[in-house]
Amino acid sequence: MTTPASSTTIAVTGATGHLGHLTLQALLKRGVPAGNLVALVRDPAKATDLAAQGIQVRQADYKQPETLRDALQGVNRLLLVSSNDFDDRVGQHRHVIDAARAAGVDLIAYTSILNADRSGMMLAGDHQATEALLRDSGVPFTLLRNGWYTENYDLKGAVKNGAILGAAGTHALNPAPRQDYAEAAAAVLSTDGHAGQTYELAGDEAVTLADLAAEVARQSGQPVAYHDLSAEEYARTLAGFGVPEGFAHVLADSDTGITRGELTTDRRDLSRLIGRPTTPITRAVTDALNA
Repeated sequence: MTTPASSTTIAVTGATGHLGHLTLQALLKRGVPAGNLVALVRDPAKATDLAAQGIQVRQADYKQPETLRDALQGVNRLLLVSSNDFDDRVGQHRHVIDAARAAGVDLIAYTSILNADRSGMMLAGDHQATEALLRDSGVPFTLLRNGWYTENYDLKGAVKNGAILGAAGTHALNPAPRQDYAEAAAAVLSTDGHAGQTYELAGDEAVTLADLAAEVARQSGQPVAYHDLSAEEYARTLAGFGVPEGFAHVLADSDTGITRGELTTDRRDLSRLIGRPTTPITRAVTDALNA
C-alpha cells in the first residue's frame, strides 16, 4: 500500500470515544501530521487533549446534519465510527454519509461488525443497513468489520465476583483489544489501495468464555469460572444488575451469535493490516486487570 499525499486530511468521528481516540493516536504514530487530522466531536470542550496535540477539533453531531456538513469541509478521508446511541443508528449514519458525499470526501471507512453479511445478531442489523447506504452513496468506502473487543468483558468485575457470565456455551470467538482495531483503521486511513475492500477483523486466537475465565483466574490468583446460562436467563440476570432491559437482550442475543460462529473467523485481516500478530489473550487479560 502507498502513502497518500501529505496534503490529505483525515477525519475521525466519535474522537473522544475509546476507538476514535485510539485511532487518532495511531495515526500520529504512523507519522500523519497532527495538522492533517480532524477530530469530530459532539462537545469540543471534551477534546482539549486532542487540540493540545495540534489536531483540528470540529463540532459534529450525528443527529444534527448541519454540523456535519460544516465539519467535513476539506476532508479527504473519513473514519465513520458506528454510533453508540441506539436511537435510529442507521439514520445517524445516513446523516454522516450524506454530508460526506456533499463535502466531496474521497473515502469513508466504516466500523461494521464481523461477518455482517451473514450475521443474524440483533447488533448486525444496523450495520447491514449502513453498509447498504454506503453501497448506494456513490462515495468510495472500506468496510472495517470489527469483531468483539476484549474490553467488552469486565474482567476486574469477574475477579471480584468470581465469575464470567454468558450464554455462549463452549463456542469460541476471536476477540482483540480496541488498540488493535484502532491500528487497523489508522493503516487503512493513512495508506492507499483500500477503496472497495471489506476487512473481517478479529484476533488471531479463538477462545471460549471458559478459556477467558481460566486465564483471569490464573493471572489474578482468584477463583473465576464461566457460568453458562440460557439466553433468556442471561438477559434476566443482566437486567437484574441494572442493564437496561432492551440492551440486556441485545447482549444475550450476541452470545447466541457466538454459538452460531458469527464472532469468529479464520481470516487474518487484522494482523495483516497492523503488521504484527494481534495482542495475545494473555496480554489482553493482563492489561485489563492492570487498567
